[in-house]
Amino acid sequence: MVVQYLTAFKIYLIDVLPFLAIGFLLSGLIHEFVPSQWVERRLGGSGIKPILYSTLIGTILPICCLGSLPVAVSLRQKGARLGPVLAFLVATPATSITALLVTYGLLGLKFTVFIFFAVIAMGLVMGLVGNKVEGKAKVIVSPAQQALDPVCGMSVEVGKAAKTEYGGETYYFCCSHCQQAFEHSPEEYMREGSRQVAHRIKHVFRYAFVDMVKEIGPELLLALALAALVAAVAPVGEFVGAHFGGGLGYLFSLGFGLIMYICSTASVPLVHAFVSQGMNIGAGMVLLLVGPITSWGTILVLRKEFGGRILASYLAVVCVLSLALGYCFSLI
Repeated sequence: MVVQYLTAFKIYLIDVLPFLAIGFLLSGLIHEFVPSQWVERRLGGSGIKPILYSTLIGTILPICCLGSLPVAVSLRQKGARLGPVLAFLVATPATSITALLVTYGLLGLKFTVFIFFAVIAMGLVMGLVGNKVEGKAKVIVSPAQQALDPVCGMSVEVGKAAKTEYGGETYYFCCSHCQQAFEHSPEEYMREGSRQVAHRIKHVFRYAFVDMVKEIGPELLLALALAALVAAVAPVGEFVGAHFGGGLGYLFSLGFGLIMYICSTASVPLVHAFVSQGMNIGAGMVLLLVGPITSWGTILVLRKEFGGRILASYLAVVCVLSLALGYCFSLI
C-alpha cells in the first residue's frame, strides 16, 4: 500500500510540476509587469464583458487547475473582481487545444464541440454568480493614493504598501524584496532610469517561485497527497463501467472528479475507458467537466484566499452546472 501511494504521488507530482511552473511564472509576470489599473479596467468592472474576457483567456492558456491558482490569486491581488477570477478558474483548466484534439481523436466530434461550448457557458455563469456573491465592485484607488515603487516601477496603493523614509521623503514598495533592495543602496534607485530590466526579471522569479510558493505551496502539496491517497486506496476500472451505466454514474463522476486531480487532457482517455465499459455518456461528460476544474488544491486554496462562502458558491455552481450539462449531453 505504501509503495502504491508513493508511486501515485510521484505520478501526480511529475504530471503537475510543468503546469505549476508555468502558472507561477505567469503570476510573477502579472505581478511585475501588468499595471493594477489595467487589470481594474479590464477585469474590475461590472457586467458580462470582463467575465467573457477572462473566460476566453482561460481557454487559451495551457495550464491546469493547480497552475491556474497562482495566476488567479495574482489577478485578484491586482484588482480583478471576483466574477472574472472565478470564471478564469473554471475555463483555464477545463479545456485546451491539446485536450480538444485528444477528445476529438478518442471521443469524437460531438464530445469535442459540446465540451468547448459547455466550458464557456460554465465560465460565464460562474462569473455572474461570483460578482453577485461579491456584491459591489471594488472602489478603484484614485491617482492621489498611488505611488511608484522606486525599485521596480510598479504602481502601489499607499495605504497598504511597505514604506521607508529616506532624505525626508517617503518611498513606497510593492513588497519586502523591493524595500530591502532600496534600503541596501537607496542612491542607486534615486537616479533616473535606474530600474534595470535584469532587476525586474529577478523580481519576477522571486515573486513567482518564492512568495507564491510560500503563499499556496503547502495547500498544493497537501492536495497532491490527498489525491494520491484516494488513487492508492480506491481503485477503479471495469467495476465503474459495469455498475454506473445509469443515473448513479452521474454521482460517481461528480464525486470522483471533485476529489481527484485529473487534468483536461488526461481525463479524456479515462472517460473513454469508462464509456467503453458501459458508463453513461452524460456521466462521462460530467467527469470531463468536473475533473479538471476541481481538485483538493482548488478547494484548499479557494478556502484560504477567498473564504468558505466563496468556496461553497464555487462548488455549488460547478456541481449543478456539470450535472445539468451532462444530462443535456446524454439527450443529444
